[in-house]
Amino acid sequence: MYHQPVLKNRRTLLERAEKFISDVYFTDCNLRGKLYGDTCPLESISVFQSSKRIPFAEAVQQNFQPCKVGDSFGPTWWTCWFKVTLEIPRGWKGKEVHLRWESDGEGMVWRDQQPVQGLTKEGEKTSYILTESLREDEPHSITLYVELACNGLFGAGQGSMIAAPDPNRKYTLQKADLVVFNRDVRELLTDFEMLVDIVKLLGEGEQRGYQALFTVNEMVNVCDPANPSSYPTAHDLAQRFFSQRNGESQHVVHAMGHCHIDSAWLWPYEETIRKCARSWVTVIRLMEKNPEFVFTCSQAQQFHWVKSWYPGLYSQIQHYVQKGRFIPVGGTWVEMDGNLPSGESMVRQFLEGQTFFKEEFGNYCKEFWLPDTFGYSAQLPQIMRGSGISNFLTQKLSWNLVNTFPHNTFFWEGIDGSQVLTHFPPGNSYEMKGKVEDLTNTVKNNKDKGRANHSAALFGFGDGGGGPTQLMLDRLQRVQDSDGLPKVKMSSPDKLFSELKADSGLLCTWVGELFLELHNGTYTTQAKIKKGNRESEVLLHDVEVASCLALCKSQAFSYPSQRLQELWRLLLLNQFHDVLPGSCIEMVVDDALEYYQEIQKSGMGLLQAACVALLSQGSGTAVLNTLPWDRTEVVSLSEENTQPRLVLVKAPSVGIGCISDSVQPVSPVSVTVQPDGTIRMENGILQAVIDKMGCLMSLLLMEKNKETISEGCLGNQFVLFDDVPLYWDAWDVMDYHLQTRKPVVDVVQPTKVVCSGGLRGSVTFTLRISGKSTVTQEIILDANCPYIKFSTQVDWTEAHKFLKVEFPVRVRSPNATYEIQFGHVQRPTHRNTSWDWARFEVWGHKWADLSEHGFGVALLNNSKYGYSIHQNTLTLSLLRAPKAPDANADMGHQHFTYAIMPHSGSFQDAAVIQSAYNLNFPLRLIPNVSLSDPWSAFSVSSTAVILETVKQAEGRKNALVVRLYEAHGSTGAVILTTTLPVHEAWHCDLLERANPDLPAPITASGINLNFKPFQIVSLLLFLK
Repeated sequence: MYHQPVLKNRRTLLERAEKFISDVYFTDCNLRGKLYGDTCPLESISVFQSSKRIPFAEAVQQNFQPCKVGDSFGPTWWTCWFKVTLEIPRGWKGKEVHLRWESDGEGMVWRDQQPVQGLTKEGEKTSYILTESLREDEPHSITLYVELACNGLFGAGQGSMIAAPDPNRKYTLQKADLVVFNRDVRELLTDFEMLVDIVKLLGEGEQRGYQALFTVNEMVNVCDPANPSSYPTAHDLAQRFFSQRNGESQHVVHAMGHCHIDSAWLWPYEETIRKCARSWVTVIRLMEKNPEFVFTCSQAQQFHWVKSWYPGLYSQIQHYVQKGRFIPVGGTWVEMDGNLPSGESMVRQFLEGQTFFKEEFGNYCKEFWLPDTFGYSAQLPQIMRGSGISNFLTQKLSWNLVNTFPHNTFFWEGIDGSQVLTHFPPGNSYEMKGKVEDLTNTVKNNKDKGRANHSAALFGFGDGGGGPTQLMLDRLQRVQDSDGLPKVKMSSPDKLFSELKADSGLLCTWVGELFLELHNGTYTTQAKIKKGNRESEVLLHDVEVASCLALCKSQAFSYPSQRLQELWRLLLLNQFHDVLPGSCIEMVVDDALEYYQEIQKSGMGLLQAACVALLSQGSGTAVLNTLPWDRTEVVSLSEENTQPRLVLVKAPSVGIGCISDSVQPVSPVSVTVQPDGTIRMENGILQAVIDKMGCLMSLLLMEKNKETISEGCLGNQFVLFDDVPLYWDAWDVMDYHLQTRKPVVDVVQPTKVVCSGGLRGSVTFTLRISGKSTVTQEIILDANCPYIKFSTQVDWTEAHKFLKVEFPVRVRSPNATYEIQFGHVQRPTHRNTSWDWARFEVWGHKWADLSEHGFGVALLNNSKYGYSIHQNTLTLSLLRAPKAPDANADMGHQHFTYAIMPHSGSFQDAAVIQSAYNLNFPLRLIPNVSLSDPWSAFSVSSTAVILETVKQAEGRKNALVVRLYEAHGSTGAVILTTTLPVHEAWHCDLLERANPDLPAPITASGINLNFKPFQIVSLLLFLK
């Protein structure tokens, strides 16, 4: 027995307590060494290995071979099925008996043909409880199966977590035996751990810190590791300390179990399915033992996977959902990226997610749950509110590299004025462990002290799954109301936000985007994924429009609702916040590109079927315009055994146009090779002069005789930067890369004429970027077109380089404008403050614009998202070359298009928005049809309002949904006209629920609508 020293040297006493708990040299006299008692080997272990992930019923039919502890298996991404036969010694009657299993792979125990327990060493789950108190009448001879994934909790990185996976790694079975678990030792260890942490964290001079130190010292004095009868006395001392209560003013921590599982990241989609099962079945086991335990869980896609693969587990989840303890949150299909998906994609995330949760569990989610994404669009508050959600929880802005975000609880206001109550857990984590540090940080970091006295604490292993453990629950139970610490209660998001809302009168409001000052390389990384996303969004839009028109024109046509839902869900899955941003391993990239190919192949088939149903057969060619304005554009006709033929086409708004050679441009394009070797192209709107490197020496807006390119500078200048971020390779680009700018000037093929004029003028050239990388570009100027296009092909073989293109222009403005979902935002072009400087690389969608009064220049693109507009230079980010977690990121052939558009007046009046849509949404040719006259299905009376979506209403065969938004930032009235057989119209929300108080009367002129700036309006149109 130890003697009690005088309480003078605090550090010595702490060391004494920690030594007593887990002295690695004297295992016979430390407490941790007593955690496990008697052990017994397993009767037998045999194994079956497979390169595929196969279901249980198939696995158990395979040929199992004997194996033993210490054997290795694999390689990476394989699966091992172990058959485990055991015999519990009858002498262990009354003991708690565990199967102890330790491996560097992720495991799942199967018993009686059902998954019962996840096993992950990294997630502190290394045993399965066979019995809590062995009885004579329960089975002693048991056969189990353990499904082992040959990957760790965070994949299989070589040397570091985010390194590319090691495909040849082997995984070892390190321990497999029966063991008596001493629960009283576990309880005492938890007491000691919590008390020691209180001593460390409350500080030398705190009364409670001193009391904790005194208590733990007394416990050491009375506790003899060799004498279990001394344990209760020591435990009582701890309980006496923990039971001393708080006052009413203490901060309240709402503890919620959580298990953030990335739907793909350092592992492929298929492995995520098993991660969900491993994690959630463990949660169910914890719920059976801990009646107060509440667990929050997002992502409808993951629920859908578990329902398909593990129906027995899914039934248990449904049971606890009904009890209010397993709580679906978020309301979206996946936890998507918050910047890059289009506005309609974000709507579909909520539509698919909320519909799933309502159908499966009987309720819509009340809170948007997006803890780990790389910034948050300023249009999200309106989309949330339109989806039945008024609360928002996230955490990622605590990662800001430059500025500390000033709030934890506040109202977030979007660009239309919509507000949502927002909470950032002050502990700055969505995977706490229930430790004292988590609680003290929650209070210490709270930036809204006095305004909000409630906070969330999300506990459980995350990112790779794992979730809560019994130890975490035990820690929190001890300090649920202990003097000196915040009050802790098992809670739910609804309870948390109800408390915050009840006392929200003093909360501050943040207006505009929540910009993450980190991970801005994700706007550019994995260009093929981003191109696939944009093209898929466009195609599904066009399929829906064409299918709705066909539905109204042909009684024989059946709207492909089921297939469209399947394709949308594939697209939404790829918008997960580590896939669309490009921060994933190569296996995930391959899966994502395969999904895009499926969307393109199937989507084009659906589009063709709809177009065929629209028109009767014939020998002509028609053109489909899915955008809500008339278009006159040059298109290429591909005819059999002939060269493509260019024609100028007129297509009506959301309708079908005829193709005729009689349509002639106002001013044909002329192309002139000048004496100095430069090439001049003009079309009556623009005049461009191009040098031998493909740079714009001049770009004249002819109507105003206004030069665009800055004096002494060149436009369309490719520039290369060194790109070596501090740590997160695929995620980050650091501001110091700007100091390494190097223009690309090595000419392989100087500029030459491709199309000599008429309907189109174009030139081409090739540059060597560095090493073996090259860029080949065709610069295109079409008749009647207000912008000049740059069709670009890059063979990219770089390492840690960043390719951009620059346009220095004759515009001076303190702010630039960028398109976001259903609107736009302004950001500074200067770097006055640290907040300005942190936006050296920003995101946008189809266009960005820099304007002064009366004149401006817009930069359009068809698949890019990264921009930098500093002072008077518009820069578009094109390609990166990170090496982790995908060592081959962006390598190979790339193809994309961007355009430059000088304009008079504002970008709104100059139809920049419409031009960017035109660049992205091609006119669709319909061959072998007969069309006598063009016709239009929809039109809108104002260019300020965009008709974004036309689709069949969910679950209603006789109704359409149309979605419009105000794009200029103005208030106004518009008229929506349609030639379709619509007899009734109602306003609805984004979940397509009609508002009985808001009919949309149909008059002789159309449907009259009123818009506020950036407002989204959805209508249900009922067909006759």
